[in-house]
Amino acid sequence: MPFNSFLYACGEALRNLYRNKWMTIASVGVVVVTLLMLGGFMMINFNLNHITEDIKKQVEIVLYIDEEAAAKKHDELNGKLMAHSSLAEVRFVPRSEAMERLKEQLGDIVDGYEGAEDNPLRDSYELRTHRPEAVGKVAKELKNYPAVAEVHYGESTVEKLFTATRAIQVVGLILMFGLAVTAIFLIAHTIRLTVFVRRREIMIMKYVGATNWFIRWPFVLEGMLIGALGAALPLAALYFIYQASLEWVASNNLMFLTLLPLPFVMTELVKYLVPLGTGLGILGSAFSMDRFLRV
Repeated sequence: MPFNSFLYACGEALRNLYRNKWMTIASVGVVVVTLLMLGGFMMINFNLNHITEDIKKQVEIVLYIDEEAAAKKHDELNGKLMAHSSLAEVRFVPRSEAMERLKEQLGDIVDGYEGAEDNPLRDSYELRTHRPEAVGKVAKELKNYPAVAEVHYGESTVEKLFTATRAIQVVGLILMFGLAVTAIFLIAHTIRLTVFVRRREIMIMKYVGATNWFIRWPFVLEGMLIGALGAALPLAALYFIYQASLEWVASNNLMFLTLLPLPFVMTELVKYLVPLGTGLGILGSAFSMDRFLRV
């Protein structure tokens, strides 16, 4: 495309936006509302995934050692645990340390168990897997290892947790897909209405000999500007909303809500919303004109 033609297209796009300012406002408004809804849900979904992943990382297996097993079996158990490919962390917890933890939790209730001979607890291993979802499978395998008395990982709670997180992810993806399709539909039809209002202008240019792309370029650039502006406004709104949310969580000492940092969330939103807004504006303008160019 020649540079002069590009300058003409840019000038026409800006003039058209100003001449048809009410339709421009309507088009931008539709883009803003749909992308604001989509961006808001994406923001929530990012944090839900982050919180569920954080919870899953805390899932661990506790393996209690059989005190009556021979020392050789204890060494064999330690070697097999260290060599296990699915285990990311293997930590030995002696019974004395387990008692100290119990005292911190229960206080004076456990007084009288200071001596090693009075300690009813057992030595154990605290284990974490590379993939939290593999906890159940690994725990069943460890039950057959030498010198193992018991293996606990909160089976019922963990299975419910994984089921809930899978459901959240599936529902989140379905809702995000539904909002994205709604955004595409609304934006495309709003831009198509904008083009329809100016169909006479397009037909006149076609009759006097203008090429299809000479006619199309100003509308394509116009759609791109509408999409870019429609994406920038919800991004600005989401920035202040999320910043206020982080401040509210901090001021109310809700430290259990480990929300994602603002720069990460905004980077992800920009990565999705800006291409979506500008892309829909361009495609909506380009394809909405086809019927008027066939003369």
